[in-house]
Amino acid sequence: MSDELSKVFAALADPTRRDIVARLVIGDATVGELAAPYDMSLQAISKHLKVLEAAGLVSRSRDAQRRPVHLEADVLGTMTDWVQQHQRRAEERMSRLDRVLAEAGRHTPNHSQHRSEGEPS
Repeated sequence: MSDELSKVFAALADPTRRDIVARLVIGDATVGELAAPYDMSLQAISKHLKVLEAAGLVSRSRDAQRRPVHLEADVLGTMTDWVQQHQRRAEERMSRLDRVLAEAGRHTPNHSQHRSEGEPS
């Protein structure tokens, strides 16, 4: 994948990585802290973090003995912008369809008025 947005969506396709991102929204955490609730090794969590780092979603820094993982929230903003842009276009399209259907409904005769009694509806 070449574009950044594809890397981000691919990284978040995994539920463990989405959960890690959700936990990092609350605050920075070490790999050990991030691994605690999972039944998987530190190496497995580190692999997930490498995918998130490659997508630009997280970064690591050094704080004395700790190497906290930090969420790069601006990347989430890029995703949100993309989703909102396409959501807006879809909503505009549905609004146009609603207007066309409403207009068509005004010009369509009511067939029930033309049926005679006993005619199946």
